[in-house]
Amino acid sequence: MKKTKALRHLIESSELSFLMESHNALCAKIVQEAGFKGIWASGLGMSASMGMRDSNELSWTQILEILDFMNDAVSIPILLDGDTGYGNFNNVRLLVHKLECRGIAGVCIEDKLFPKTNSFINSESQSLADIDEFCGKIKAGKDTQRNNDFCIVARTEGFIAGLSLSETIKRAEAYRQAGADAVLVHSKQRDASEVIAFAREWAGRAPLVIIPTTYYSTTTEVYEAHGINLVIWANQLLRGTITAIKRLANTIYKERSVMNIDDKIVPVTEVFRLQGVNELLEAEERYLKTYQKQKSNAIILAASRGEELHELTLTRPKTMISISGKSILQRLVEDFKSQGVHDITVVTGYRAEAINVSGISMVNNPYYAGSKDLSSLRCALDKIGKHTIIAYGDLLARRYIIRDLLKSKKALTVVVDSNISAKLKKKTPGDYVRCSCADDRGVFDSEVQLKSFFNKDDINDLSEAHGQWVGIMLVHEEGRDWMEESIRCLEKRADFHSLSVTDLLNHIAASGHPVHVIYVSGHWLDVNNLPDIEQAGAFIQDITL
Repeated sequence: MKKTKALRHLIESSELSFLMESHNALCAKIVQEAGFKGIWASGLGMSASMGMRDSNELSWTQILEILDFMNDAVSIPILLDGDTGYGNFNNVRLLVHKLECRGIAGVCIEDKLFPKTNSFINSESQSLADIDEFCGKIKAGKDTQRNNDFCIVARTEGFIAGLSLSETIKRAEAYRQAGADAVLVHSKQRDASEVIAFAREWAGRAPLVIIPTTYYSTTTEVYEAHGINLVIWANQLLRGTITAIKRLANTIYKERSVMNIDDKIVPVTEVFRLQGVNELLEAEERYLKTYQKQKSNAIILAASRGEELHELTLTRPKTMISISGKSILQRLVEDFKSQGVHDITVVTGYRAEAINVSGISMVNNPYYAGSKDLSSLRCALDKIGKHTIIAYGDLLARRYIIRDLLKSKKALTVVVDSNISAKLKKKTPGDYVRCSCADDRGVFDSEVQLKSFFNKDDINDLSEAHGQWVGIMLVHEEGRDWMEESIRCLEKRADFHSLSVTDLLNHIAASGHPVHVIYVSGHWLDVNNLPDIEQAGAFIQDITL
């Protein structure tokens, strides 16, 4: 369906429809993805986004430029908030012609004087256009349009200017007879009494449109009961954007860091997705023969039950335990996908049938009951590619950890948490490590290498520990060869099924291969027991808006 026909259908349908405001192309894309069938190109929103007042300080040609980008970004129709038409009847003729050339589906013009003033600023002192003069604008626009489905909505500001119901109806009726495809009646009241009274008197003479900015608490059922055709949410996204920007700006300024807000905002990859970067990458593969896209994949080791969690894992593996309404595995999968990793293999074992996360492939470890996690990794050995991230299935981590790990160009990289003093004091079990040097947070890109893991029984003698392995690593092509070589050696041992990935990393490091270390300071946890469940809930709450 053409955009003009789609807008006409929304306006004329007996079923109540909704338009959501947008003030730029990115906002328009988000509105369409949310499910709205049409867009209100808000004059207030476009002006504010450019730092201008809603008083026709943006020229109509600047408005057209913004509309061009918005219309290209979406497949749903746009109704322009055209203020007064940017001048007299001749300006309206030119505007309608230019809008049709750009594929805009319709325009709404209001019966105030040019330059307009926003309806909620000193409204009683605002003068309205002469009825006949405004009818001339409508007629000029309708005579100019070439597409019969292009819509001109006449907006009366009678109630805004303090006119009576009868005077407002008089204006609306004149506009209908002049050829308006619909009438928009505006009100500044805190309840919908004015527009409902108008709707009763109007009695369906032409499609009726409203903008419930001030009477937002009125239920949708009331609008439906009184024959209103179209509701426009005219400025909520603009206002919500300002709220979010102010909160973030104040937080970053006060904390002088973005560390505590990075996981509370969309990742840069989501910006790229909305921009359509994937289409460009696909085009580069077709047209730039030298272009090579590095494809990353992930392996999640999730075969264990998690016996310390008792009844919580009677019917499911611990990776499927729900934390704040979402399983650990689901969160981990979403974290990987947010960083562009979509090829995800999960190694299952205990209660594999309980894993119902979409967007993954599964490999079963038949030896899960009598083995540790190295056995699970062995089952997915053929899934290790040229750029593979490997993680435990009970891991919760801030997304920047995954992002920074994926940037590593080293053959084999592990993430180590250097903030372990409290854990050592409490003698908390963990995969503690010796490194070539301690974490110096003032030195970046330092060449730190893993020396060895401490034995699990060394919890009382960890004075030389530099950190705790987080349970996630990145393997490049050369590192994959080291890993395969070490696994082949370890498989010869009679106790192979009792070995962990830490034993594998120990073997690789002992063989002389450099295992690169990225230090972090907290911002992760693994879920092993009931107290961890409580901590996990607080962790998720902290990183979620």
